[in-house]
Amino acid sequence: MTTQPTPPCLELEISGKIAHITFNNPAARNAMTWPMYEGLKDICDSITKNSEIRVAIFRGAGDKAFVSGSDIQQFVDLQEDEAYETAVDDIFHSLQHLPIPTIALIEGLAVGSGLLIATACDFRISTPEARFGIPVARTLGNCLSPNNLAWISAHLGIPMVKKMLLTSELIKAPELLATGYLYQTIEASEISQAADALAQKMAVLAPITQKASKLTLARILQNNLPDCTDLMRETYNSKDFKEGVNAFLEGRPPKWTGK
Repeated sequence: MTTQPTPPCLELEISGKIAHITFNNPAARNAMTWPMYEGLKDICDSITKNSEIRVAIFRGAGDKAFVSGSDIQQFVDLQEDEAYETAVDDIFHSLQHLPIPTIALIEGLAVGSGLLIATACDFRISTPEARFGIPVARTLGNCLSPNNLAWISAHLGIPMVKKMLLTSELIKAPELLATGYLYQTIEASEISQAADALAQKMAVLAPITQKASKLTLARILQNNLPDCTDLMRETYNSKDFKEGVNAFLEGRPPKWTGK
């Protein structure tokens, strides 16, 4: 009997007070399809309503990537310019505002939306070989929303965000460990145990205090964000963005024109 491959999805497993969420699309290095984005919001909403869960751990299936970005195919028929970023913002808001501590367990790549998801978590534990970045100036020619830029700038610092965005460099884990962005780097054979140990440490602490602490910080970070609709609309309606999507799907380098 031939086993049918599992369609891209998020998997939720609850063990005692700890929720384990897996981004499961290993054939595409756990790239996020739109149903996976919707699944992320559904899981965050269900965890928020479950007072028995005290910590959530997020990881990617396999060892190649945490999340490698978004599934590019979904950009082919994108018609509503900045509406995509607005919709994703709402989903990330659910993760950023979970009332419990969250941990991203990272092996391989955390790029594009993978970096944003990891940064939306409270703590990040990775292997020393993990790499992080937002190479959209090299790949798709799209942009980030002010909410996402403000969030990652607060966690990474503006100079590092500029390095990621303007040079499209992928940053190795040891450099981010030194900045405090990563809580810990550890070998793959021990990373699950390290994440579980941190989760167990936090699961016995005062949950209302944890909620107040992290949600106050989230509200501070997202207070008085500027309206950048004009910049997102210009980017997503540009010929360069359409060229970036087509070039990616055709497996060739994009030819940027600045139009």
